[in-house]
Parts: sequence; structure tokens; C-alpha cells
Amino acid sequence: MNPITSTGSGSCGGVAFVGAGPGDENLLTLRGAHLLALADVVVVGGFAAEPFLRHCGPDVEVVDAADLEPAERDTLVTAAAKDGKFVVRLFAGDPGLFCRVTEEAAACAQAGVPFEIVPGVSSAVAVPEYAGIPLGSARSGGVRVVDAGYADWSAIAAGGASGSETLVILGGEESFGEMVKALVAGGRPEDTPVAVTSRGTTTEQATVVSTLGRLSADVKSAGGVSAPAVTVVGDVVSTREDLSWFETKPLFGWQVLVPRTKEQSASLSDQLRSYGAVPELVPTISVEPPRTPQQMERAVRGLVTGRYQWVAFTSANAVRAVREKFEEYGLDARAFAGVKLAAVGEQTAAALRAFGVRPDLVPARQQSSEGLLEVWPPYDATLDPIDRVLLPRADIATDTLVAGLQKLGWEVDDVTAYRTVRAAPPPAPTREAIKGGGFDAVLFTSSSTVRNLVGIAGKPHPVTVIAVIGPQTARTAEEYGLRVDVKAPKASVTALAAALAEYGADQRAAALRAGEPVLRPSARRRGARRRVK
Repeated sequence: MNPITSTGSGSCGGVAFVGAGPGDENLLTLRGAHLLALADVVVVGGFAAEPFLRHCGPDVEVVDAADLEPAERDTLVTAAAKDGKFVVRLFAGDPGLFCRVTEEAAACAQAGVPFEIVPGVSSAVAVPEYAGIPLGSARSGGVRVVDAGYADWSAIAAGGASGSETLVILGGEESFGEMVKALVAGGRPEDTPVAVTSRGTTTEQATVVSTLGRLSADVKSAGGVSAPAVTVVGDVVSTREDLSWFETKPLFGWQVLVPRTKEQSASLSDQLRSYGAVPELVPTISVEPPRTPQQMERAVRGLVTGRYQWVAFTSANAVRAVREKFEEYGLDARAFAGVKLAAVGEQTAAALRAFGVRPDLVPARQQSSEGLLEVWPPYDATLDPIDRVLLPRADIATDTLVAGLQKLGWEVDDVTAYRTVRAAPPPAPTREAIKGGGFDAVLFTSSSTVRNLVGIAGKPHPVTVIAVIGPQTARTAEEYGLRVDVKAPKASVTALAAALAEYGADQRAAALRAGEPVLRPSARRRGARRRVK
């Protein structure tokens, strides 16, 4: 049901003008996300809207109206709503601040289309705060927000900008010289602090701190400023030295290669982003069904008929394979009734919980086959009515777990639940970045990820930080001539990401102690090739 309904006699949808915020997809409001989920049509244009579209339903129609004339866009929106559709018109930032929502909402009102305006987090406030410059500081005598595209700098300077008023200027990357001249002529001292932040609230954020007198030279020295930019003029800029929190994250701006699939890496990617990194997923293996289904079919029948005391899962892929086989037979998690479940680590345990069951056994110290054997109970004929363990896993799995369980007195049905084959090579720009030093770090979560990544894309450049999940993966990396920089303290992807963040924090602290600029690994080599976007 649409959240906006017509009060007229005819059938009509509605329009929501939604602010997407300044760039960070997590700054979208709850109301905005809710309306996107209900939308039949989403109209975008003028900014990168893809991250916000994940909130939409599978059948949503997305229209890029960037090249349409305003009147054409108004007609498109109102016509869709009159056709009974619920339309979300998505704006960058806040739709009510220097956007065209007034005209577009008026077109809806004139056409008799119900609408609502959903505020968004404005870049005028969010970007300075992400740069460590809260505008409500005691150092500010007031805040004035200016759209540089329509600014009359002489009038602004004459209107009181020479006092303690803080100026927040949106845009204007090409008019710094004109702005500086007018503000200085209007009475602002040349030593007035200025901060220019480009691509604010994203992991590409960069801030140039200067003064009015040196702004043009410092921006040029920094290589220019990318749009969109927000400029803050006033004494509040001095808070950045103590309050910069976003750009000082341990992996801020690091391009981190994760050789895993999207399904495997959701929580890992979120963790890396929390450290300021930009994860890029490059699958190195493809998971396929076993060549013959008979083994899995017998295993499922054995579960239903009480053949097993335990099922041991060594990967989320194994959980997925069993779940798919259950669904094929019309079964659900209740088929595990009376059976104990073991998971090799936290991600496998999470996959079981998502299936609706809790594992009975998860190693805490070492999340691996060896760690699982450390906590696995020996078979006891008095306590255990059945002596058999089902082990659904990949076709290339090692025999460590099977041999260990047998040594503990258990019979093991080692079943191929899925096959792993080498994935197709990634696109050419990604391969060039891997070999040319465009990535700052790569996370290897197994020996096979090392072998397969090198096989499909080549060896990472020596400038790239190599992080590995355990000693076996480290040995494999070294066999391929890679220098291992980071080892996880325990065999889990969470610990691996945390170890990389600690490494990044140490590198940053060392640079600051030495009075050197804080550079990402990919920027520490002169001539290092840049990522191709």
C-alpha cells in the first residue's frame, strides 16, 4: 500500500521527495529508506544513487533523469503518480536546501498529485562535522550557508561577513580566487582559517586546511579539489586539529582487496568500512554442485532416519549446500531434530543461525579444523547412542578433520556437498591494479585464495600490504614470493580485519612521529599506478 493516498475521487499514487544525504549511504534517514522500499518508481539524477537503491524492492523502476529538462522531469513524475504509482524523487543532501524541490512539489500540487517532502542530512552540516569542524562551536558568532553557484561575493562580504560569522560555502571549486578577494576586501583578515573538504562523508574525503591568504596556493599544492566541495571560513576551523575523527580512521581510504564472493563477505566488508577502508570483492573460486547428487541424497535420508549423532560444518558454503538440498526435498531446519551440530567458526555458525538452528559446538580459540578437533568430545558408547558424524564439505578439503574424528572414535561419512573451481579472471582494470600497486592491502583467508588470486589476476605488487588468516596461508603466500605483513592472532576473518586495522594505525602513528605525511601504501611509491575507476 502506498504511503501517500489521494483524497480526491480518482485513483492516484503519490510522490515523495527524499533527501539521500551528503554521500555516505548510512546517513539516509529511516523514513527515506522506508519509502524507497515501497517505491514503484525511483527518479534519480545528478549524483551517485546506486548505494541507496539497495533499499528498493526487486521490481522497482529506476529512471535516470539527469539529462531531462526540468519541465520534462516534472511531467514524468506527475504522470507516473497519476498512473497510480508511488514515485520517490531522490535528491542529494536535503531537498529543501539549494535543490529544485519547490518547483517540483509545486508541479505536483498543480497536477493534484499528493506528495511529501522528506528531509535529508545536509552537506552544509554533515561534511564539516565529518571533517572535525562542528559549526555550533562557541567560536562561531553565527552560520551563513552560501550556494557558490549563485553567490554575489561582493554582496556577501558587504553584508557582514567580516565579523565572527562562519561561512559555509557549497560548491565553488572554480571560484576560490574570486571568493578570497571579495572576502578580504570586505574586511576578513587574510589569516582567517579556511577548510575545504571534497567528497565529504565518503572514504574519498579529503580536506585542505589553510587561510584566506594562502587558500589558492594550498589547494593547488594539494592537487586541486574534487567536486562536490564544502568550504568553511571562520575560527571554527581550528577545532579540526583535535576533532578530526573520520579521516584519521586506521584504514581511511585504503583500497582493500577481498578475494571472496559478496555472499561470503557482507560482515567483513562492513567491518572494513568501519575502519575507513574501501573493500573490493574479487571472487577467486566458484561454488558448483557435486558432479553426482547421490552422496548428498543418501546423507539427507540418513539425517531424517537418525543415522547421525553429529553434523560438522566447515564452511558457510556447506551450510548453504545442505539447506538447498533440504529445500529440494521440502524439508527445513526441523530435519536436524535430535542431531548435534558443529561449526568450524563464527561465519559458519552465523550461516546455521540464519537457517534457524544454533550450533552445539564452535571452537573459541582456533577457528579451523584443528581448533574444532581440540573441543570435539571423544566417542563414548555409554553416552552417545550413535557413533557416526556427517561431514558435508568441499571436494578439495583436506583429511585433517576426518582423521582427527576417527582418532576420537567416531565413524565419519565424508560427503562432497559442493565443488570449488577457479573463478573467471576479474576485469582488466582490477588485474592492472593488483599487479600495479593500485590496492593498499589484500586479505587472504585461505591458501586457496592465494593460489587462485595469483592464477586469475597475477601477484599483488610489493607495495601492497599482505594480510593472512593463519600460518598455513602465510606459508602459501611466501611460497608465491609474497611478503606477509599482517597475521591474524586467531583464524577468523574478524580478527584478520582487526589486525589489518591495527597495522594501519601503527603506520599512521609512525608517520606522525616522524613528521611525515600520512600516505596510503599505494601512494608511497613514486609512479605507483592508480586505480582505474
